Amino acid sequence: MSEQESLEQIRARIDALDDELLRLISERARCAQAVAKVKRDADPNAEFYRPEREAQILRKIQQRNPGPLDAEEMARLFREIMSACLALEEPLNVAFLGPEGTFTQAAALKHFGHSVHTVPLGAIDEVFREVESGAAHYGVVPVENSTEGVVTHTLDRFMQSPLKICGEVALRIHHHLMAKPGVAREQVKRIYSHQQSLAQCREWLDANLPQAERIPVSSNAVAARRAADEEGAGAIASQAAAERYALNVLNANIEDAPDNTTRFLVIGQRASGPSGRDKTSLLLSTRNRPGSLYRLLEPFARADVSLTRIESRPSHCVNWDYVFFIDVEGHEEDDKVRQAIAALEQEADLVKVLGSYPRAVL
Repeated sequence: MSEQESLEQIRARIDALDDELLRLISERARCAQAVAKVKRDADPNAEFYRPEREAQILRKIQQRNPGPLDAEEMARLFREIMSACLALEEPLNVAFLGPEGTFTQAAALKHFGHSVHTVPLGAIDEVFREVESGAAHYGVVPVENSTEGVVTHTLDRFMQSPLKICGEVALRIHHHLMAKPGVAREQVKRIYSHQQSLAQCREWLDANLPQAERIPVSSNAVAARRAADEEGAGAIASQAAAERYALNVLNANIEDAPDNTTRFLVIGQRASGPSGRDKTSLLLSTRNRPGSLYRLLEPFARADVSLTRIESRPSHCVNWDYVFFIDVEGHEEDDKVRQAIAALEQEADLVKVLGSYPRAVL
């Protein structure tokens, strides 16, 4: 058999596999439509998106993946299939901190897939209000960065909001310096970016553009839009923002920490069920007296529940009075977590479960 004949056989095999994939994906989509009908018949207000169910499916895909594609790549492919099938059941509106081209939009698409309708909003407060009003099914907001720490606006909003945390997204952040076509780096006099992005690129900017004015704006996409409109302006933003606003990337990956990662939260009106690998986020407050923080944390140690994060924020009620945001491993329905929360309710002035949700899969 000649090399050309062998190549033709492989291509014929690929064509046959593509036909089979097309048939199977279409069959899966029809099953999704059947699920939607059963749910609507039983409950006109049925919930179609189930974060715990999706997390379980994606974990199973990763565990059973035979290669040669790596497990994460295979899970991403299935995420898009699931996103398209879900859109047949109920198209989702997902609010995010905009405008288009922000890392928050990238996080929303990573979590929900590209078959959702993303709604850009100008502030974190607006994302919360959009979901609270029912205008959006879910929202995506940043909560912490691996180098610059917590996003305080997000934590503060949870003090008043009835929304639940339904999921989390971890996104590797690559910052690029960009400007209008024809503008060289030495011609950049002003650099726009979100204040956290400026902080995450501080060392690079000090070494390479010490003379440029650094101007914080509400988002990196806003920065890219301003760089596209102004002479002598540059922006630090994502590749998506560069493409969206037709900017040239002058220097790529200028973040100071090579493993720079931001964590985002998915917020919605309904709680998520247990997926088997979950986190629970809590808001706690207690009177300011010696040993009060110890008494808040001790029930977790006694119940053998592991803490993954703790942050304090002013309560905005009394000067020098604080609330604590705590993340723990496990779901609020797990016995250990339930025991710890019950013990906390005897000690703390306030115990608010912000949500139990699947740990990030992708």
